Amino acid sequence: MPALAITDLRASYASRPVLKGITLSVGTAEIVSVIGPSGSGKSTLLRVLVGLLRPDSGEVVVEGRRIDYASKRDIHVLRNRCAIVFQQYNLFQNMTVLDNVTIAPVKIKGRKRQEVEEEAQALLRKVGLADKLRAYPDELSGGQQQRVAIARALALRPEFLLLDEVTSALDPELVNDVLDTIRLLAADGMTMLIVSHEMSFVRELSTKIVLMADGLVVEEGAPADLFERPQTARAQEFIGKILRH
Repeated sequence: MPALAITDLRASYASRPVLKGITLSVGTAEIVSVIGPSGSGKSTLLRVLVGLLRPDSGEVVVEGRRIDYASKRDIHVLRNRCAIVFQQYNLFQNMTVLDNVTIAPVKIKGRKRQEVEEEAQALLRKVGLADKLRAYPDELSGGQQQRVAIARALALRPEFLLLDEVTSALDPELVNDVLDTIRLLAADGMTMLIVSHEMSFVRELSTKIVLMADGLVVEEGAPADLFERPQTARAQEFIGKILRH
């Protein structure tokens, strides 16, 4: 049974269809990267999955449970099982790094502060920020803030992690620090669905790559197959363009 199974998922903004029948799956400890041109619906897919945009139709099954996006209870269960990290860090500017990481587990999940702080310190060590516990976001670089955002998501103890273009807002010299953090999570067996334009990274790390265009899954497969032997004309066009740059 996959950790996440999506079948014929459709969603719209206003009356404009954005997802036009997405079907894909993510197995436990699998790393699935979603690539494709701008406007293909990649980020919308992640927003639908975590309940920020209600789908028009289709089915999402998480660890064997079908999610009813009209049910607050199901959304609560869903958000207990998955966490998302966006392009923008969205840290609380008036809180320290440690407080940013601990606030949700303490306030939302009602866990004991001491236990949460110990876990948070371990997570911040893992992402290379052990010396920044008492720092405020405006004292950090963009890459450091994004790593705090990843630690904050992990503090919720998710079963799988959604990453939405987490390096796109960073200066080029800061990207590798964030990618190294994701590599550590992959080595630990975290199940991940990643939207990214970092092609060399997704090729290195992914167990499967999904190519989206115009709200549809065009092609999917192992990285070597998709990058070296794309089967559809649309995939050949997209891969050909990115490999020329």
